[in-house]
Amino acid sequence: MVHNPETIQECIEHARQRLYQIAAQYPELWHPEVIRQSMVLDELINEYNNATRGRTISNQLKS
Repeated sequence: MVHNPETIQECIEHARQRLYQIAAQYPELWHPEVIRQSMVLDELINEYNNATRGRTISNQLKS
């Protein structure tokens, strides 16, 4: 699991591009590969949100 928001953003962009490639290969959005990659992207976005939320809370506690 990656915790650095900047690194997570890079992973999100890579996963998003991969999703576009897979979706172009399998036009049915319900194809298992499209769904699988979409889930990978969702997890990364959740990880990013958790990492930035933690950073925001931490900064607020320091104030």
